[in-house]
Amino acid sequence: MNRYGTFLRASLLAGVATVALAGCGMMGGSKTAAFSGAMNAASEVPPNMTRGSGMAEAWLNKDTNVLKYKIIYQDLSGPATAAHFHGPAAAGANAGIVLPFATPASPIEGQATLTPAQAADLMAGRWYANVHTAANPGGEIRGQLLPKM
Repeated sequence: MNRYGTFLRASLLAGVATVALAGCGMMGGSKTAAFSGAMNAASEVPPNMTRGSGMAEAWLNKDTNVLKYKIIYQDLSGPATAAHFHGPAAAGANAGIVLPFATPASPIEGQATLTPAQAADLMAGRWYANVHTAANPGGEIRGQLLPKM
């Protein structure tokens, strides 16, 4: 094998090792954790039959516990009457409000500083976002916030 081929092989192996180590979290640590949850009526507890859908995204600074979030939705049965994060709860279970949003109008964007317990619940996938309407006061669409890989 010539020097060029040896160089390419070494470069490829180094690249694969870097990706593998980064995926295992062994190379440096990101101070930001990202979360997302597809929102739909079937995820509500109990489920409903509306056509609404959306996406909840959040980013947690693990050093400061500052959470930034963005929620977008469409096709609800009517205007949103409220929207917030709930927790701690696994998918299929309900929980109380942990972070209300100033306005339920899409897109919802904001930030808040979480307590260490709230940050731990979020990191464990035990928060969800939901949007309420007059026709579905218990929640029309819901999305469990899960860590992005």
